[in-house]
Amino acid sequence: MDVKVRRAVLEDTESIALVQVESWRKTYAGILPQGYLESLNFEKQAMMWRQLFRAGSNFAFVAEDPWGIFGFVSGGAIREPIEGYDAELYAIYLMPARQRHGVGQELALTLRDTLLMESFSSMVVWVLEQNLPGVSFYRKIGGLPIARRTIDIDGTVLPELAFGWPVL
Repeated sequence: MDVKVRRAVLEDTESIALVQVESWRKTYAGILPQGYLESLNFEKQAMMWRQLFRAGSNFAFVAEDPWGIFGFVSGGAIREPIEGYDAELYAIYLMPARQRHGVGQELALTLRDTLLMESFSSMVVWVLEQNLPGVSFYRKIGGLPIARRTIDIDGTVLPELAFGWPVL
């Protein structure tokens, strides 16, 4: 598989949005309300990503092959403080057909290396507890369960787990 991981640029935002929407629809089917998943709007997501890129508030990388972008990772400074942690993996998604081939791990490691270069020392990620493949992925790459909370997505209250890497 001819895969390249590189820093994302503003021109990648539409591809990132497409990956995110398609991944959410597949990953969260049966977890989130179907109507909510169907209402996910590619254009709104692309606009949100353009705003994030222009703000310069995160680090983002994409995975691409000769056919285009099929995955991404995003992270930066932790958004909600957890004692002992200073960085956060905000999002990591791959097109469903491209999952389980090691690219997610490569994206996560690329983000980790960048966070280290930017003087961050630890990292967390929040994942829906019912997202069993996600939970398994974070355990596989060394994440330790460190916290729990609930979130409300479109009127559905769901438990989330935080996985942490106390030392990057």
